[in-house]
Amino acid sequence: MATVEIEGDDLVVRVEGLDKLWALKSSLTIPLHNVRGATNDPGIVGEPKGVRTAGTHMPGVVVAGSFRREGERVFWDVRDPAKAVVIELADESYARLVVQVDDPRATVELVERAVTRAKTRKD
Repeated sequence: MATVEIEGDDLVVRVEGLDKLWALKSSLTIPLHNVRGATNDPGIVGEPKGVRTAGTHMPGVVVAGSFRREGERVFWDVRDPAKAVVIELADESYARLVVQVDDPRATVELVERAVTRAKTRKD
């Protein structure tokens, strides 16, 4: 599981518990101007992951770490598909982050509000 927070002008994803071990990463920090948006998407877990470059993939149990598919790099940390949030990125080493959070709706709202504020300040 992960927590998603806004710290200043950055989106910070913190990987928690044993997921740090499975994902081989403890946190990611992304400038808000590189975040395109977020959605709650339980169905994404059923899509092909691509080639695992670092991490763990046990179908039906956990997908965590870095994967490459169709030329894009995606970070995963999901055990419960119902709680999966997809965060779309631009100009980053990852094209998207797919993470499990406690409250997907609140996380999506948090990210969308922060992205809107960042765009307003930029214009």
